[in-house]
Amino acid sequence: MSELIQKLNWRYATKRMNGEAISEDKLKTILQAIQLSASSVGLQPYKVLVISDKATKERIFNEAAQQPQIKESSHLLVFAAWEKVTAKDITEYMQLIATTRGIAVDSLSKFQESIEGSILSRTDEVNFDWTARQAYIALGHALVAAATEHVDATPMEGFNNAKLDEVLNLKEKGLKSVVLLTLGYRDADQDHLARAKKVRRSEEELFITI
Repeated sequence: MSELIQKLNWRYATKRMNGEAISEDKLKTILQAIQLSASSVGLQPYKVLVISDKATKERIFNEAAQQPQIKESSHLLVFAAWEKVTAKDITEYMQLIATTRGIAVDSLSKFQESIEGSILSRTDEVNFDWTARQAYIALGHALVAAATEHVDATPMEGFNNAKLDEVLNLKEKGLKSVVLLTLGYRDADQDHLARAKKVRRSEEELFITI
């Protein structure tokens, strides 16, 4: 069994954490994995809020997400998708590509037209569904990276998105929260799942080979 698979077998959605801080190096690795995440057309239409401030986590717990990991975690990551995608966003992305690769931005005109034609022709509601899915891809990268760093991580839905957006002033930033991820270390004495076997469907049930 490969080291990666061993670490993915080790990880689980930790229900209780012990409050111990993760190192800056481990946090940086997880954030870099998010930064390098796959994203449709490479746009990365989301932001990730990295929260370690205890008072902010306490307020989020009280007003938006009453799960103990919020307060017990070392860091809380809030994946917030762009509420809208604009022509300005796409133009700025073209400039980033040109600058990064040392090419003329004019050489990207057909690529820009293609993106604008597919994205800007859709409603804001449809585009938000799309930007949210991109954030979930980044979440997956974060979960795998955390496991490789032997850091516990718990993805969370089921919180009060509107209240969280209010607490973090996300609307003013053109963002809407979509999913949370707590990072830290398991409290095995308080978490009844810490020593439980991982339950997953068999390969025969999960995969269809054609």
